[in-house]
Amino acid sequence: MKKRTRARELALQFLYQLDLRGDGLLSEAREFVASEERDAETTRFALKLVQGTHENRAAIDAMIGGVAQNWNISRMAVVDRNVLRLATYELVHCPDVPPKVAINEAIELGKRYSTQNSGAFINGILDKIMNRPKAAEPGAAPAAPAAALPPAPTLDAALPESSATAERE
Repeated sequence: MKKRTRARELALQFLYQLDLRGDGLLSEAREFVASEERDAETTRFALKLVQGTHENRAAIDAMIGGVAQNWNISRMAVVDRNVLRLATYELVHCPDVPPKVAINEAIELGKRYSTQNSGAFINGILDKIMNRPKAAEPGAAPAAPAAALPPAPTLDAALPESSATAERE
């Protein structure tokens, strides 16, 4: 499995838990990802996705709600809702991720963790988000590059030395 695909999978798993158990769980993100993945690059990307999705959740939910005809985000399946949040974060805040990659990865996550029908549902919502007029964004402000997001102290602790050393090799 590719590193970013694995990172998205881990981010989805944690966002699912966060959605069900509440924001207090956020402080456990680093521990969860580190317990599931040893690769430093994968870990960093997974934590970036969790942090960015969580920090921008209100705007992301408004964006999803704005294009999801006849669907209230709180009534969507928990997996589908979090796949949509994750992919929307990537579409809006990760200029290094091609939109088609973010959408295809989201469709595969939906199929893998939800139902076979989730892929079409997720594709429809994300296609509308990708093709929305920019002025229609709630609180429309230029999308900040992902690197410019403010760090969350609980997620940005330094990686263990062994991971950082292994990454350079």
